[in-house]
Amino acid sequence: MVSVLVPSSRWLRWCENFERGHGRTSYRVVDGALLGTADDGSHVTARLPYGVSYDGRAAPDDLTAALVVPDDWGVLLVRKGGFAMARMSGGVMGESKTGQRHVQGRTKAGGQSQQRFARRRDNQARQAYEAAAEHAVRILGDCRGPVVTGGDHGAVGEVLGDPRLSRLGVVAPWLAVPDPRRSVLEQSVIDAGAIRVDVTNA
Repeated sequence: MVSVLVPSSRWLRWCENFERGHGRTSYRVVDGALLGTADDGSHVTARLPYGVSYDGRAAPDDLTAALVVPDDWGVLLVRKGGFAMARMSGGVMGESKTGQRHVQGRTKAGGQSQQRFARRRDNQARQAYEAAAEHAVRILGDCRGPVVTGGDHGAVGEVLGDPRLSRLGVVAPWLAVPDPRRSVLEQSVIDAGAIRVDVTNA
């Protein structure tokens, strides 16, 4: 199975290309997603962004018509040593923050030296996550809508472990991003609003 994020503006063209490669495709709505089955036996499953379940007609153009950008939502990206986040109002980015903190790399030293390096790395990482959590509380803490996350699963989990963020509504897709920078954050906002498509070729 291959998973891709397709912007809504390209969705109908994507469907046309899929049919061109796999044959006539029939659609049905299953478990809040649009499922297409092509003549060659290939399958495509399309899901709306922002955690929205689809219950419209079994047609690709109706799926895009059902895509509505929330009034209030957010993006949170965290990796060891870096974070980026944004509060969104529809398609407009409001307050945002990116930051980097040094986390020491691994060492080849052994024994007590290795243990000291490991403790230092753990302390640096914890401080980085705590800093990210403070900004997340300030920017996203009272977000009423969905929050899309990405980066490193463990790092995001550490930040979301802050009790003040327990009410955030985290939704798919998970965004596999490199070290968060401003450009990465801006692309992640676009990806967060794309249609999530899983393709299983026959």
